[in-house]
Amino acid sequence: MSDNSAKVTAAHLRRDAYLYVRQSTLYQVANNTESTRRQYDLRGRAIALGWPADHVMVIDVDQGHSGASAADREGFQRLVAEVSLGKAGIVLGLECSRLARNNADWHRLLQICAFNNTLICDEDGLYDPCAFNDRLLLGLKGAMSEAELHLIRARLRGGILAKAARGQLTLRLPVGLVYDATEAIVLDPDAAVRAALSHVFATFTCVRHNSVRIEGGIRGMSWGNASGHAGEACL
Repeated sequence: MSDNSAKVTAAHLRRDAYLYVRQSTLYQVANNTESTRRQYDLRGRAIALGWPADHVMVIDVDQGHSGASAADREGFQRLVAEVSLGKAGIVLGLECSRLARNNADWHRLLQICAFNNTLICDEDGLYDPCAFNDRLLLGLKGAMSEAELHLIRARLRGGILAKAARGQLTLRLPVGLVYDATEAIVLDPDAAVRAALSHVFATFTCVRHNSVRIEGGIRGMSWGNASGHAGEACL
């Protein structure tokens, strides 16, 4: 990677800097606050490289979305569009996995950045996709990011299969059933839940569609209007 100070030119600074912020799940957004803080701190990196503070655009609408695909990521699609239109002088992300965990999406972004002379910056350094060595390193980072996603999934699946083999795997139960202290499946202790479900079963053979309201019970469930889908889930 060549000297960082020589990479930023007046042509780059005439355009905006785009900081992309993302975490894969809402749980991570709520609990991994340090990662979020580090991502937003990259705004200071853009300012240090010469961009005015009001020219650093933060795209953070993809919080809670996986980087495995760009299909459902409105923010990433906007970022690609801005780079394609020549509006971005630099794209910033904490690491490659924040931008994309899919090689096709990652290399498409690299190609567009190279075509429009847009720099890429992460926590490790500053890269010019037009430079062969930098683009080679960025390609390797993208490949490692995609491989990491595969390894994470493999570890999770391995853990699930291991628990299942020991007979200790617990799954989400239908409404009306819960696990007790010994992990045995029992009827929900909430009398209102049991009464509502008894009513559903009692009326199922009489009517196909009804307007009764059934209780989802405790632990995050709530009252709601009965529907065909909800009825099938209970039955």
